[in-house]
Amino acid sequence: MKHLFLALLFVMLATSGFTQNKILPLWEGDPPNYRETGEVTIWDTSDIVRVRLVQQPDIAVFLPSRKNTTGEAVVICPGGGYHILAYDWEGSDIARWLNSHGIAAFVLKYRLPGSNSNIVPYKSPLMDAQRAMRMVRYNAESWNVDTGKIGVMGFSAGGHLASTLSTHFDTGDPSSDDPVEHMSCRPDFSILIYPVISFTADFSHVGSRHALLGEDADEELVKHFSNELQVTEDTPPAILIHSGDDKAVPVENSIVYYEALLEHQIPAELHIYPYGGHGFSLAINKGHLSTWPDRVYEWIKYLSE
Repeated sequence: MKHLFLALLFVMLATSGFTQNKILPLWEGDPPNYRETGEVTIWDTSDIVRVRLVQQPDIAVFLPSRKNTTGEAVVICPGGGYHILAYDWEGSDIARWLNSHGIAAFVLKYRLPGSNSNIVPYKSPLMDAQRAMRMVRYNAESWNVDTGKIGVMGFSAGGHLASTLSTHFDTGDPSSDDPVEHMSCRPDFSILIYPVISFTADFSHVGSRHALLGEDADEELVKHFSNELQVTEDTPPAILIHSGDDKAVPVENSIVYYEALLEHQIPAELHIYPYGGHGFSLAINKGHLSTWPDRVYEWIKYLSE
């Protein structure tokens, strides 16, 4: 009981400044690929809000007013190297920006592979992303969302998860007793911000690969999660934002995904800024780099033309 109280207290403190409409668990009861270990979710609010050891994944729902809503929606996957989630820096701050343009936003608190509560560690993040997309599509009418205008957005390792969802989706399971599972989890578009993409190339972000798959992962599994190799004609359109001087996740990650999309004749847009490094979030007070959200908004509008 003490652990439960502390966990709830962390959530209350960490989210006290947010303006989301509600937080919804992804599953009723324990999620799939979960085992009880006594771990609790940790919220660190000392600087940006960092979340560790996620036990029960959820989505924070951010909705614009009915008069401002455009019908578009975005599921946001914060980054953190598959070790933590930069929950406000690359999550709730982004959701509020989207709301300011009439776009519904959903911040995904996904499970991280380092938790002992995962049965198969690498499976949980994608399970949670797929479920989040299904939930938004299932609740689209009540949230004033167009079921054909639901995208995914990811930063850094969250960009890897977003590109994984964009290349490893399904159309739903009509035989399931859970009506949410009937929904397709294919995003209609993806927004990838300084994303990790490749696990096989020499510019791979080794830390994210090891965190997700382990240091001795099977070669076929590594290829399976190298998303530039998984693009098909059904992969959704994407816009990619990166800085040329990113030393943590080299810009080549965005370039190879962009090239794969072009090869399959999928609409794609790539913006490489000359500076910014890694992890710049909204790039407030960073000069020309701070215009990247405008490029994303224009891209979303372009898709609706």
